[in-house]
Formats: sequence, structure tokens, C-alpha cells
Amino acid sequence: MSSELIDRTPVPDRAGVIIPWTMPVDRPDRERLSETSGLVEALGCNLAFLRPENVRKPSASHLLSGGILERLREDIAASACTLCVIDAALTPVQQRNLERSLSCKVIDRTGLILEIFGLRARTREGKLQVELARLSYERSRLVRTWTHLERQRGGQGFLSGPGETQLEADRRMLDRQLASLKSDLEEVRRTRGLQRSGRRDAGFPVIALVGYTNAGKSTLFNRMTGANVFARDMPFATLDPTIRRLELPGLGDAALVDTVGFITDLPTHLVDSFSATLEETLEADLLIHVRDRSEDSDEARKQDVLSVLRRLEEESERPLPPIIEAWNKIDLLPEDIQETLRISAHTGVHDTPAVITSALTGEGIDDLLALVQHSIQDELKTFAVRLAPSEGAARAWLFEYGAVSQEQVQSDGRTDLVVGLSEKHEGRFRSQFSDIELKLKTGP
Repeated sequence: MSSELIDRTPVPDRAGVIIPWTMPVDRPDRERLSETSGLVEALGCNLAFLRPENVRKPSASHLLSGGILERLREDIAASACTLCVIDAALTPVQQRNLERSLSCKVIDRTGLILEIFGLRARTREGKLQVELARLSYERSRLVRTWTHLERQRGGQGFLSGPGETQLEADRRMLDRQLASLKSDLEEVRRTRGLQRSGRRDAGFPVIALVGYTNAGKSTLFNRMTGANVFARDMPFATLDPTIRRLELPGLGDAALVDTVGFITDLPTHLVDSFSATLEETLEADLLIHVRDRSEDSDEARKQDVLSVLRRLEEESERPLPPIIEAWNKIDLLPEDIQETLRISAHTGVHDTPAVITSALTGEGIDDLLALVQHSIQDELKTFAVRLAPSEGAARAWLFEYGAVSQEQVQSDGRTDLVVGLSEKHEGRFRSQFSDIELKLKTGP
């Protein structure tokens, strides 16, 4: 008997991938092909082939027409693929028919992203959100699952066969699971609300990183906070939100939040399932939109991110926080383009304030922190305060919770301060130090 150990490591799936398109404007470009390839690799699959397919007349039963389907079947068999990814939205019937025709597992774009999310979730909250999204997705997949039983008609006047009964039983089971998950996530939402209240009561400004997946948010997060959050050059490397302390010059402590990345055609129920996490973006005092300026499709990706943010704004009926931009991965660009972007960011010709950064090399991080501080201070009311020598407690309070920009000690020992305060901290100061006058400064 051989003494060699048997390798029981599962063999990675081999995936064949096609991206259907119908109109010339929808034809996938190099960036879309690269993005889809990255998604498949993030799932841990070996990519056998990837190609766009022009589907002139989409089939209601398979999506793909006869010639394209036959070619795909041959390629799947020749490449020994165990998985076929259709980078589009498939109906339940189309997915079932394709699996029968290709003799392998078939998933669409939503299923692919869900699979990746399932791998990335680490915290209980993340797993709950992924499970909620998966069940919401699979509930729509129950249609015709039990078709083989529907042919068996019950007797004695019963019109419904066992198939319909089984289908309804499965739907009720999923509905119970969905209700339980939503209840658990509501508890998560309440807990997050309490944590946010604690941060606000402590006077911490909250800054959230948002952006397209793989734009470098987690690497930038680590660079700004000194954290060690998992960061890798792949889509959805980070799924669970992370919050760390950030020190801002002149403002003191702040909380920096790293959120899940967005992507083109992000499925609706994924946004719904992750609403507890995405609330962090709406409750923040400032959003940093991290953009990968080395990507040719950067402007289109910016619009994808903004469309998701606008949807969150509409559903929550809360206005979005102010937004600034970090033009990231500048180190991947030629020197002449880097200089052009530096000038563009410095002159402020864009509607949104921006700085250029490289999370990898650290370039621009100090400029980004300065812009964050300036943007937060712009949201504060500026007050002039005169303190007596005996009012040291009020002075300490203002330095801890406000943004003191000027301090001048008079000859009689009194101190004049110019300080920025949020609306909440203005109220707290007036309540705690009611005998000290806050004078609103409207001029320079």
C-alpha cells in the first residue's frame, strides 16, 4: 500500500463564459471583458474561454439561438467545463433549459455575483445579507421546478396536482426563511444605529469610502488608517463593512468606513439585502468616491456608482452627504497624464472637489486628508467665543468636539476662540455652558 498521502483538495471548476449582446451599442468592450474575467477568477474558477456573442434574435426558451447554442455546447464539452456563465439576466426557464442542453451548471450575472458574495462574507451580518439576497433570488427560480409533478392530476374534483402543492410548500418555506432573515437584519440595523449614535455623541465625524469594485478602496482605507483590511486586485475583495479610527489634523478623531463596492448592473435585491450596510453611506458626514483613473471606462463607472447612491437616496428619503473624489491608481498612468490630472484636480474645474492619490505608493494621502478636513469644516457653523480664565472646561470641550481655527489670549486673561461646530454640538454646548455666549460669524 502506498504511503503517499491522497490529495483530496477539490479541483476548481472550469468555466466557459459568454457575454450576449444584441445592439451595437451594447457590444462589450475590453473593460467589460476584463471585468467579467475578474469576476470568474474571484469565484476561484479556471477560465476556459470568454467571448462576446451577438444574439440577433433572443430565444424565449434559451436566450441563445440555435447556432450559438450549438457552438457553446461543443466548446463546453471540448473544454471539459463544469460551469457555464452567461453574463446577462436569465429567466428561470432559460436557465433550466440551458442546463439541460449544456449538461453543466449554468449561472447568470446575478448568480455569479451572489456566489462571490457567499465566499467573501465573514461576519454574521455579511452572511445574513448574502443569504437574504440568495433566497430572494432563488424564490423566483421556483417557477416550473416541479413541472414533472404537475402532470399528475388529483382526483375527486381537485384541480391542483402534487406539483402545485409542492411548489406552494417550497414558496411558503422560503417566505418563512426570508421573514426570519429580515428580522435578524433589522436587529443588525438597530445595533448599527446605536453604534452610529455613540460615534456622533462622541463628536466623531463619519467618512465613508464608496466606489466601483476594485477601485482600491480597501488599500486606501489601510493607507489612511494603518489598518490591515484584506485588499487584493480582484472584484469584491471586501464585502463586510469595516470602521476604523482616523486622525484628522485640526479636527481630531474621525471614523472611516470601508463599504462594499458597486458594479455595473448591480442586481436590485442585492442593494435591498445590503441596505443595513449601505446605510453607513447615507449616515456619513462625508463620502469619498474612490475612482480608478487608470481605467478607460472610469467615467461610465462613476455614473454606475452615482446611480446606486441616488437610488439609496430616493428609497431612504434622506439627502446624500457631500461628496469628494479620490482619483486613485495614479501610479499606473504615464507621467504626462498624471500631470494633466494633477492640474485638473488642483484647479478645481470639476463640480466635485478631487485630489489624485495612489493607495499603493501613498502619493496624495496628505492632500486627501486635508481635503476631507476642509470639506467637513465647510459643513460646520463658525462661532466666536470669549472665555474667562475660569472657563477652562468650556475651552477643553471646544477643542475636543469643535474645530478651533483661531485662539488669542487677551491682556486681561480672557481667551477669544473661533471654532466650527456641527448643529448637534452647537446645541450640546449651549445646553452644557448656557452662560457662555456663542456668536455666529458670517464673515471672514
